[in-house]
Amino acid sequence: MKILSITAGAAGMYCGSCARDNSLAAELLSRGHDVTLVPVYTPTRTDEPNLSRDRVLFSGISVCLQQSAGIFRKTPRFLDGLWDSPWFIQKFAGRSVSVNPRMLGDLTISMLRGEEGLLKKEYGKLLDWVAAEPLPDVINLPNSLLIALAEPLRKRFQRPIFCTLQGEELFLNGLEPAFRDQALDLIRRQVRHVDRFIAVSDFCARFMSEFLAIPAEKMAVVPLGISLAGYESSRPARPDNGEFRVGYFARIAPEKGLHLLADAYSRFRKKIGPARARLEAAGSLLPDQKAYLETVRRQIQQAGLADEFSYRGTLDRDKKLAFLRSLDVLCVPATHDEPKGLFVLEAMAAGTPVVQPRRGAFTEMIEKTGGGLLVEPDNPESVAEGLFTLWQDRALLATLGRRASEGVRAHYTVAYSADRLLAVYDDLLRNSVPKGSAVLARSIQR
Repeated sequence: MKILSITAGAAGMYCGSCARDNSLAAELLSRGHDVTLVPVYTPTRTDEPNLSRDRVLFSGISVCLQQSAGIFRKTPRFLDGLWDSPWFIQKFAGRSVSVNPRMLGDLTISMLRGEEGLLKKEYGKLLDWVAAEPLPDVINLPNSLLIALAEPLRKRFQRPIFCTLQGEELFLNGLEPAFRDQALDLIRRQVRHVDRFIAVSDFCARFMSEFLAIPAEKMAVVPLGISLAGYESSRPARPDNGEFRVGYFARIAPEKGLHLLADAYSRFRKKIGPARARLEAAGSLLPDQKAYLETVRRQIQQAGLADEFSYRGTLDRDKKLAFLRSLDVLCVPATHDEPKGLFVLEAMAAGTPVVQPRRGAFTEMIEKTGGGLLVEPDNPESVAEGLFTLWQDRALLATLGRRASEGVRAHYTVAYSADRLLAVYDDLLRNSVPKGSAVLARSIQR
């Protein structure tokens, strides 16, 4: 099968959506499928070999220039090539391209207006690029914010259009109310142009069906899956120094709840008295969140625990695996209903149990794997009690760690995710192959 998979870069950050798209592409390529993974906005950053094309469509710099000044809507394409080049975008990704939804209302609406909006030239450039490539059997959009591509792609290439749903509701809900309502209306009006939506969790499917008014027959679930490369070695024995290590591994941002974990850790410390413990955090930090991290540092300092907290920064794959294996427990008490939670799967695959709020996809992940404890959302005392339970009962800690590792391997591998994705593609293709289309029929049989 020939698959065109569009993936959305995240301004130089590691992100769960990029990782998911890249891992799936690698798995499908290993099975002999022909996958073209091409980024939009910015180049993607992954901690596995990056399989995306060295080309960026809908360059984040181009769309910002065209949104702000009419002259850039008329510049020739050879000139656009300067600021559309991956090296130029990467140079300015962390500064020039904002991912703050409050600052991007007008641009979001322009994107969703498609060929009728200010970014008409970018839509034309993308369609022409696809036309110059071998015709795919299926085309996959990375999220509903790019749904305006569905109709022109479908009309021009007569191929099924799939759209992955993997967390864009957080961005949409972060828009100013007038922009949010307009964006939702534009997305809902274009749902009919997508042949199938692919949700990354059962929770995501339920929530987005209602949020975007997607009919049940258009929704399919392809659960997150991770590559287990590097996770094969057994969890190293922890030094017997009595120190209990609590970890956080996610983007540093209020919605991921590091401030709640800092509060919970302070409460947990009071429960264990003079026993040794540490709070270790790691993950991407954008410039506009540095003040938030400093607020968390002050919060911990005021609790008299400054010496027990470290921020490790952004970690590559080897350092990530070492970090996760060094923890006794991982906790990312997100303040929203997270539809993905890739960090939970990564920790559990490393044999580290988790303490997570009973919300979003966390609930199904932990119930399926048995690899952690579910606690009350937005409640630092409940999180602290969960940490204390595992500190107090080391046999339970070890049992949950074992279940976590086994559960991820049973339910959340990239191989299983690829199986489900191919089943979704095949199901739609088998029911939509035009009579006499031998090429497409042979593609399905592969």
